[in-house]
Amino acid sequence: MNQKRAVLSLKVALWVCALAPGAYLVSGFFTGSLGVNPVEKLTLWTGMTALILLTVSLAVTPVRRLTGWNPVIRLRRPLGLFAFFYASAHFVIWFAFYNVLDFGYMWDDIMERRFVTAGMAAFIVMVPLAATSTQWAIRKLKKRWGILHRGAYVAGILGVVHYFWLVKADTRLPWVFALILAVLLAFRLPALRSKRGGRPRASKSDAESAAQAN
Repeated sequence: MNQKRAVLSLKVALWVCALAPGAYLVSGFFTGSLGVNPVEKLTLWTGMTALILLTVSLAVTPVRRLTGWNPVIRLRRPLGLFAFFYASAHFVIWFAFYNVLDFGYMWDDIMERRFVTAGMAAFIVMVPLAATSTQWAIRKLKKRWGILHRGAYVAGILGVVHYFWLVKADTRLPWVFALILAVLLAFRLPALRSKRGGRPRASKSDAESAAQAN
């Protein structure tokens, strides 16, 4: 019972923290409190929130393996979906305000500015991850689900590259994200080598854990 309460409390905290930036931006947009350039602030905040949530979602499996507390895996799917939600908002704002809903302008922007190219690539990678974040997809894809969802690391890398190329000068914060992502990837490598070598693992696979999350 205490474990269920702990998971419920974590889920409530997750929802509150994940929805807070969106609530702030929506409120600020309609009240005119986002500053002299509200579109820029909307773009930056949605992109930053998406990258933070994606990074946190990638930390769930290492936390589970280090602590042995399997219920924490239940936070990974909502974290990933919230990351996709903010990435989608980031895309819509960029497409609507910077490209005036014109696919021609959008394509030119993707081709001409490398940070846009990296950002679009990250978003495209996230689409199938969000689309298969269901119990049905987990059961249907089985081991392939775990392979597909390693794409979250690809999305994370592309997101950090997008951030690096966007800021150009002050790269301190992108370096923080890059360091965190490097640590998470380094933690992941032994598990991948173990799978290739065919050695048995004591812990459940990501797909099995995700299938039992709810």
